[in-house]
Amino acid sequence: MISNPIINQIIDYILAHIEDDISLDEITKVSGYSKYYLLHMFKSQTGEGIYEFIKRLKLEQSAFRLKVEKDKSITEIGEEYGYSASNYSSAFKQHHNTTPVKFRKDIMNKTFSHPFFHMEAELIESFEECSKKISIAHLPDYFVIFERRKGNYHDLGMDWSSFIEKTKKYFSEDSVYIERTFDDPSITNPDECLYDICLSVDKNLNLPNENTCVIPGGKFAIYHFEGSPKQIYGAYQSMFTIWLPKSGCQIDERYSYDIYRKVDCDQNFMIIDICIPVK
Repeated sequence: MISNPIINQIIDYILAHIEDDISLDEITKVSGYSKYYLLHMFKSQTGEGIYEFIKRLKLEQSAFRLKVEKDKSITEIGEEYGYSASNYSSAFKQHHNTTPVKFRKDIMNKTFSHPFFHMEAELIESFEECSKKISIAHLPDYFVIFERRKGNYHDLGMDWSSFIEKTKKYFSEDSVYIERTFDDPSITNPDECLYDICLSVDKNLNLPNENTCVIPGGKFAIYHFEGSPKQIYGAYQSMFTIWLPKSGCQIDERYSYDIYRKVDCDQNFMIIDICIPVK
């Protein structure tokens, strides 16, 4: 768990400015700590140096954009993350062990042959099938208690069990459980995925010992999912690779999240809203 509130504040800043040229001086101002202390604390909490973390996020989030924004050129996407055409190709190949051109060509096969997909080809949905389950809506801001973790999405079940037990005293009839994921495991090393598990609460509560933040609302494409947990990856990937390119919608700089509506562990059944931010 990444528990230090200052480090989480720094990660939030990096995520919000990942397309910018982020300097250590800027990050130091946000934290209020010395550079030495900040560098040491960041690595102890995340297992990565700050610059290593920023570079990885740039290359993995730009790779995700290559995957879902097929109308944009490789050069255009690289430039949005601060790379010239030649520098982007070189850095991309060093990190992903393939060129941006080959990555874009191969990513569909890689996505649907990933172990998270469980080799269930029948779960690949057509644009029409996805559209029946998707609505466009404006969602509110959510003030949440959260725990941030870096690891494998396979651990989410255990993480949720401990989080629910810990935060049940804050739960009210207006609360919802939210899972915010920042990485696509078909691109990011599955053991290095960043994710938040959250409970929405009254912002007027006194929460001195909890990590809190506001998850911004706005316009979302919402996939209304009903099924088993092992089908969620297929739903996400069908939405990203099949529905989104044909829908006319464009993702924006906010991050996706899931709202849990019902979980039946005995029946291995879930109802969740997969919320993808769109312009």
